[in-house]
Amino acid sequence: MTSIATLGSHCALQVLKGAKDEGFKTILISEKKRENLYRRFGFIDEIVLVDSFLEIADKKCESILEQNNSILIPHGTLIAQMSSEQIESLTTPIFGNKWILRWESDRSLKEKLMLEAELDVPKSVRDPKQIKKLVIAKRHGAAGGKGYFLAANEAEYNDKRDKLIKEGIITGDKDLYLQEYVTGVLAYLQYFYSPLNDKLEFFGADKRHESDIEGLARIPAQQQMEIDQVQSFNVIANSPLVLRESLLPQVYSMGESFVKAAQKLVSPGINGPFCIEGVYDADANFKTFEFSARIVAGTNIYMEGSPYSSLLYDVPMSMGRRIAREIKKADSANQLDKIST
Repeated sequence: MTSIATLGSHCALQVLKGAKDEGFKTILISEKKRENLYRRFGFIDEIVLVDSFLEIADKKCESILEQNNSILIPHGTLIAQMSSEQIESLTTPIFGNKWILRWESDRSLKEKLMLEAELDVPKSVRDPKQIKKLVIAKRHGAAGGKGYFLAANEAEYNDKRDKLIKEGIITGDKDLYLQEYVTGVLAYLQYFYSPLNDKLEFFGADKRHESDIEGLARIPAQQQMEIDQVQSFNVIANSPLVLRESLLPQVYSMGESFVKAAQKLVSPGINGPFCIEGVYDADANFKTFEFSARIVAGTNIYMEGSPYSSLLYDVPMSMGRRIAREIKKADSANQLDKIST
């Protein structure tokens, strides 16, 4: 019988609760320092303790997963902890398309895929000398906003970059990607695409709370000017977001375009959950600055389903449970190879 496994971080509780709701055995790969947390939850059947998540590639860990016919559900921690080469070398089947995780981690590939999908993407800036307006500097990979910063000119960029180098967060310019900063209402759009029935589902939307840039707004301007530190965009929490219904046609159109572009550029395309991330401007146009090619932590706010998933399902449907239901359907039809790599 197939089991469902994931790393003990990010959205593991949602994933494994959803798997248990669909009748699967659940396996958690947990760092020893987090064991006490996960022992609290009865829907976790087995915990494999490791000193580091990198041990998931060791023969001992992979052997346990193989013996349990496990499918590994990837999330942001997998991308943050392992290189693309390490992820692609795993022998445990990974739900979705493990090859597209490289495109998520590499900012240049990410931009290429978003442009192929004809999304409205803010202009990237190739050289700090070309900064003419406010830009945001981002690290590669799933950094969760840590080490991001704003800069209005080359001098400001150099100053903030050097401070991050001293703090050991980055090593130099090669670790950063520059993109023109767009203002508006932040929105993270959550989707699920099923290759089993060629159907796209819009699952929900969220907004993110970032520290300490969010707290900066509560400080008077004069005191803001006196702060001599690089403000962080580290994601701390997520809140629900319900869009105006008139925006939904564009939401579905963007998702469908992204699915087609992924199928063209990185076979077999995007399978399962993904997220298109950006801002709505003053004219309610969506500017896409990111995508995540797997389940995102913002889905944790909808463990009992979202306003949108409730329109599609008659039972509480979290993204974790939707993943498990897809695996169950593929398993019964002997099509696991169609939804995992």
